[in-house]
Amino acid sequence: MTEIEQLLARVAQQARDIRPWGWPSLPEPVAPSAIARAESALGFPLPALLAALYLRIGDGGFGPEYGLLPLLDSAPSGEPAVVPQYLANRAEGVEDPDWPWPEGVLPISHWGCGMYACVDCQDPDGPVLFFEPNADRAEDAWYVDSASLEDWLRAWLDGTGWYEEASDGADMAPWPGFRIRTAPTP
Repeated sequence: MTEIEQLLARVAQQARDIRPWGWPSLPEPVAPSAIARAESALGFPLPALLAALYLRIGDGGFGPEYGLLPLLDSAPSGEPAVVPQYLANRAEGVEDPDWPWPEGVLPISHWGCGMYACVDCQDPDGPVLFFEPNADRAEDAWYVDSASLEDWLRAWLDGTGWYEEASDGADMAPWPGFRIRTAPTP
């Protein structure tokens, strides 16, 4: 069994055992056609691990804090779905150029107060970024939560994420790619 298969097995077990706030039960996994529809709407592919989570474990409702957002349709708790939220964030960024939303940065988990965990789908490692919109400037609202989606999931499973009481409270580093990824093209 590969490391990714082991990780998916651990996530599946945790997903069956623990319900985040607002999720009465674990949603069914999505069909491959849902992944295709999502990628078509987004204009880019989902990282393989993220697609596997939706295909094999469930359409959101598991993971840190409020859990992963559903892929295409809103959650029972009223949480937005990943694809419509990304498209709305991109559209809002066009209307407010002081707060652009980076292309390919997919919000996957809502933390409340407008904060999101996001996967950078343009980076092969799929780093997880933390968006904190309560900053004074857009470039100060983005942090690197984890070097990869794989590491982010492991931190959740191991109880070592920054959001855990047992965490050492280490600060997240600012995301250095924000200005590069949101600069207007000449």
